Amino acid sequence: MHKMVDEFFSGGWGKLLLIVVFLQSCQQSLQSKSLNDLEKIEANLRNKAEEQLAAGGMDPLAKLRALCLTRGATGIHGLGRAFRNMDDDGSKALNEEEFTKGVKEFGLDISKEEIKQLFRSFDEDGSGSINMTEFLLKLRPPMSQQRIAVINQAFAKMDKTGDGVITLADLKNVYSAREHPKFKSGEKTEDEILTEFLHTFEGGRGNEDGQVTKEEFTNYYASISASIDSDEYFEVMMKKAYVLQ
Repeated sequence: MHKMVDEFFSGGWGKLLLIVVFLQSCQQSLQSKSLNDLEKIEANLRNKAEEQLAAGGMDPLAKLRALCLTRGATGIHGLGRAFRNMDDDGSKALNEEEFTKGVKEFGLDISKEEIKQLFRSFDEDGSGSINMTEFLLKLRPPMSQQRIAVINQAFAKMDKTGDGVITLADLKNVYSAREHPKFKSGEKTEDEILTEFLHTFEGGRGNEDGQVTKEEFTNYYASISASIDSDEYFEVMMKKAYVLQ
């Protein structure tokens, strides 16, 4: 059993499954059925987005969203990070040139005309710039109130201090990584394992600052949500992952 879990953590499996295994491996044994069920979630997310793109007929916003989701649950957040890196003056806004550069540098296959249409749709007041936070909120896949509620519940449990960010100190108050196979083997310290968990929400292009904001947490699970049709299944999945009532 430990070998199976260790191989999971060292491999490139779905991010959500990584979280479930991390949280549960700190406290209890894993059931193979849970692994088999949850392993498919991020693969389904990518496949669904690719199928939508192949079918065509999407408006620019839906196409941009799908392109991000082909990169998995952190795709939208990764695009947001790319944009923020270009915000040299800290204004939290992008002009059309910066927006175009961000989309291209992120490697998204979208035409110049579609980029212009997108920018115009986000620049509702015609100011020549778009607010990045509002942009990401619109890009994020829509969710029902039932899903938003369970995401908020999970974040509140993790944010032990109630300061609006999940930090290493918060995790230490909620979970212990001493049963993690890599802690037992001496390969990693408890702090290293917990910090690695925090980085999950930032993706490969994240700043890895050791803090997960409510925005990062919600964006991550909004992407996961896009691959799950049933509100009930999404709620059960979240409650199982975070041991919620």
